[in-house]
Amino acid sequence: MKAALRSLFVVLMIAVMAAAVGCSSKQAKSDAPATDDDAKRRAEEEALRQRQLEEQRRREAAALAAAKEEIGRMIHFDFDKYDLKPEARSVLQAKAQVLKQYSNLKVVVEGHCDERGTEEYNLALGEKRAKSAYEFLVLMGIQGSRLSTVSYGKAKPLDPAKNEAAYAKNRRCEFKVGM
Repeated sequence: MKAALRSLFVVLMIAVMAAAVGCSSKQAKSDAPATDDDAKRRAEEEALRQRQLEEQRRREAAALAAAKEEIGRMIHFDFDKYDLKPEARSVLQAKAQVLKQYSNLKVVVEGHCDERGTEEYNLALGEKRAKSAYEFLVLMGIQGSRLSTVSYGKAKPLDPAKNEAAYAKNRRCEFKVGM
């Protein structure tokens, strides 16, 4: 009986050792150095990931540039007025949509006037124009902390000519984008 147990023990030990050797040989195969094909495949995958990241960055940059262009569109006013015309409201609504999408952007609303009137009068009118655009954007859901206003009065004309067409261009609000 002792001899049978000893034989059984020896057989079991041999089986355990054989199993261990078989597992270690499989382990050794997985630790084997990568083939040239594996290295090429990994390099191609990494290159593809890099191209995809670069393309995503380009798309995001193009979208941000388009957003800034939309925000930069001017609105114009009638002579001696600061109320928003329907086309100005439409432009401001589009700006609000972009600003909601890009919540990190801040905007300075600049009020401008034509050259007629005194400096003091035009500074006040430019401020009212900037405030009317500011208030409309706030009503559209843009946080006031993301907006600021400044009046340049008649100091920065777009068109220096002294005619109605030039005056109409100069009665405006400009929108400058910041981060």
